[in-house]
Amino acid sequence: MHNEYTAVIKKEDKWWIGWSEEIPGVNCQESSREELLESLQITLKEVLEFNKKDALSAAGSGFQEEKITL
Repeated sequence: MHNEYTAVIKKEDKWWIGWSEEIPGVNCQESSREELLESLQITLKEVLEFNKKDALSAAGSGFQEEKITL
């Protein structure tokens, strides 16, 4: 499965800042564009993994998982 997300990035003074359009809480700041994109990718992956673990923990037992396609 291939997932794509959109990063909003811009140079502000000497820093590159960016965030995900789709996932709240994914925002980073780095000294280069390349470092920023790598940092956003790592942060996005970590946030998605954390959200999944949190959702499964909150569900307790007796739940079902269903795929949703847009």
